[in-house]
Amino acid sequence: MKLSEIKEILTTVEGVNFQLENGDIVPEHFHVTEVGVTTKDFIDCGGSVRHEKLANFQLWDADDFQHRLKPGKLLNIIELSEEVLGMEDSEIEVEYQSETIGKYDLAFDGKNFVLLSKKTACLAMDKCGIPEPAKKAGIVNLASSSTTCTPGGGCC
Repeated sequence: MKLSEIKEILTTVEGVNFQLENGDIVPEHFHVTEVGVTTKDFIDCGGSVRHEKLANFQLWDADDFQHRLKPGKLLNIIELSEEVLGMEDSEIEVEYQSETIGKYDLAFDGKNFVLLSKKTACLAMDKCGIPEPAKKAGIVNLASSSTTCTPGGGCC
């Protein structure tokens, strides 16, 4: 999800709720402790120079159980970050505490913002000799087909 998308959603929802992909709900007394820009410059395993810039949100559970973040408050924090930090309309990465700090992509299911697990991957498969995944052939349901197979008919 891009920054512009969350801003649009925040103007239409009554509450800010997050849940993990497995359905676990982030406690409603969470805080957004950071909204910022994360920049990463690196060289992938194939030798290509890469540059990544993300909008970063950090969620934190506190012991103040009466805290509830309102959509307008989060929208104000985002807009201030855009103004002061020069944030672009970047993809959002969310940090949330699990066994260690987890990094998540963000989606919206119509009610909750969903933290989607991120996966590592080779960015230069063609240069590392990793074969492309095999493509599955289309499966035809012969039972629902209008043609019937007969011996010697060439359909089998």
